[in-house]
Amino acid sequence: MKNRQVLLLGGAGFIGSALASRLRREEISVQVLGRADVHRLRDVLRTCSTVVHLASTTTPGSSSGQPALEKTNIDLTRHLVECLKEQPESHLIYFSSGGTVYGNPVQLPVAEDAPLAPLSPYGVAKVAQEAACQELRAIGHAVTILRPSNAYGPGQNLRNGFGLIRTMLEHARLGTTLEIWGDGENVRDFIYIDDLVEGTLRLIQLSHDMGTYNLGSGFGYSINHVRSVVGAASGHQLKTINRTARGLDVRSVVLDISCLNNRLGWQPAVGLEQGVARTQDWLKNWLNT
Repeated sequence: MKNRQVLLLGGAGFIGSALASRLRREEISVQVLGRADVHRLRDVLRTCSTVVHLASTTTPGSSSGQPALEKTNIDLTRHLVECLKEQPESHLIYFSSGGTVYGNPVQLPVAEDAPLAPLSPYGVAKVAQEAACQELRAIGHAVTILRPSNAYGPGQNLRNGFGLIRTMLEHARLGTTLEIWGDGENVRDFIYIDDLVEGTLRLIQLSHDMGTYNLGSGFGYSINHVRSVVGAASGHQLKTINRTARGLDVRSVVLDISCLNNRLGWQPAVGLEQGVARTQDWLKNWLNT
């Protein structure tokens, strides 16, 4: 039987870095591979009991109008799946997207058995990668599929088109203007990074899990509401300008997290106001170091 080592594929980003730190605090050995290290993937997999696949080169906005950009993500997942067919004892945890794979759900909060109807190439690619991972399930491998909502919190770097709360805090700090696509009444589910990491850690410890789970807060907030929360936390009114709504943007999505709660006894502990305030404090301290 393999040791308890965990491989984070694409683990140098926001979620991966936070997860790696937590695993090390739990004295769990961690390996981090990026895309430049893919040639080492087959060898590293032989030493790991769990693989958390976080790697993605795109955002919903970046591949809009350029769906071919998603091919790189799909190809990597297919390569991982083929490698894992040689490692039947490995547990795969694939990070999909709770914000895009459902499209505009008929019912909110949306549960895992709702139809998948993505509006963007990014969401389509996530569904395709889920299907690739399910090939492993079909031959008896332990495969967990996570559909997280919008993660935020301390440690999140700026990335164009990604991380609404972090982007809003930056605009508030600089006094610059944020573009909002549409009327600002689009609703999203936001999850604080520590809550996301806690849920993922518990799933890592379930080495034979084969479930598909939403991983979010279970609450929805409009972009306009988030803007007001950021303003209160930063002490600066956020300047915005509304642009024409984009067809790739889901109108409202809130995740039903009861399945993960039933499986793990897990519930998010940090609400939006508290989480944004903590992120603002981190940003202020980080800028002063």
